[in-house]
Amino acid sequence: MSAHLREHKKRQTRQAISDTATRLFLDRGFEAVTIAEIASAAQVAKMTVTNYFPRKEDLALDVHEVFVAGLAHTVADREPGESALAALRREFLAALERRDALLGFSSPGFARMIADSPTLTARLRDLYEQREDALAQALTAEAAAASGDFTPRAVAALLAAAHRALFQQVMELTAAGRDHEEIAAIVAESSRLAFDLLEPSLGDYAVRARPS
Repeated sequence: MSAHLREHKKRQTRQAISDTATRLFLDRGFEAVTIAEIASAAQVAKMTVTNYFPRKEDLALDVHEVFVAGLAHTVADREPGESALAALRREFLAALERRDALLGFSSPGFARMIADSPTLTARLRDLYEQREDALAQALTAEAAAASGDFTPRAVAALLAAAHRALFQQVMELTAAGRDHEEIAAIVAESSRLAFDLLEPSLGDYAVRARPS
């Protein structure tokens, strides 16, 4: 079997395990389902599940690495003349237009599953903190901050908190059964308010220099 086919097979197996786990979680709740039950339903060994998903929470929050790195990547890839805040606002609105799952768009059942699970809500808090840390590191590099300068950490905390509040609003509206179009309209207005509140203090922070 070629390397390409092996990688394709691995991706198929990983997706099948993730899909099976999600179905079981939605049916019975995250806390009630065991790794052994997921392995049995997916017709793989328990070790296969843990090889692909070292933590049970990863089966429900499968895009955690992208979630953690997303804000930092947006800042690192911002356009010339664009501040960190402007880049994050632009990308948030683009993701909102896509109804991106990383903003919290899902099904009512999935949103309620997250809210009803102490383990998953704790994992989300951990991911929020990791995302803030990653953003602080990116801002430190992008703003060429001096050693010991607390500014990037403070800015990251403010920007990450705005995204966290907006994510929570999407999840709450989803769990309440509001459709995606209605949620997007509500959250678009909330995001305008959130980013406008930050604009006076952060609008000129970490502006990428234009080519000379």
